[in-house]
Amino acid sequence: MLGLLGFYDELDTAPGQLNGSIHGAVQPVGEPDEAGLVAYLDAGHVLMDVMEAGHDVITGSAHRHSAGCSSLLTDGTWLWRQDFPHYVETHHVSLPGAFIEHVRSLNYRMPTIAVAQFAPHYDETMPLVGWASAVPWRSTASTLVPEPRAATSKAQYDTATLARDRNRPHVSWGRLRKSPKR
Repeated sequence: MLGLLGFYDELDTAPGQLNGSIHGAVQPVGEPDEAGLVAYLDAGHVLMDVMEAGHDVITGSAHRHSAGCSSLLTDGTWLWRQDFPHYVETHHVSLPGAFIEHVRSLNYRMPTIAVAQFAPHYDETMPLVGWASAVPWRSTASTLVPEPRAATSKAQYDTATLARDRNRPHVSWGRLRKSPKR
């Protein structure tokens, strides 16, 4: 079975999620190597791509993982939601010690996954995260090799969003001018 990260009550409509309430996991500061842990989480292998948009359940704001937020990622040992790195980076949610040691032992590099060894773990874990009816996962590849990704930081996301909003024309929809009737 895969270890589960970031399956909080506030992120799902079904009560009693495996990791409890996200509010209980928020910390004032993160791990000293939090940036490396976030980059590792960002580089996870995508198992299930979910087309939905979400927001930060603590602040209500959009974030860099808003699109596809509940997509599922893995490193072959752990399973997490795509938006989990946002909560680690922004709210310093606590991480299990076993996960931290696992990532540090890999020098923050996403491992290659042997599909034949991984598939049974996926099949037994999916019902625990609410995907009991998910089609058993099978990749056509024999191994999953990490894709190089430029993990966009929260600061880069905030800067790009601010620039985008600054360049949008401001339109007041309060009083639209009507064309005269003929």
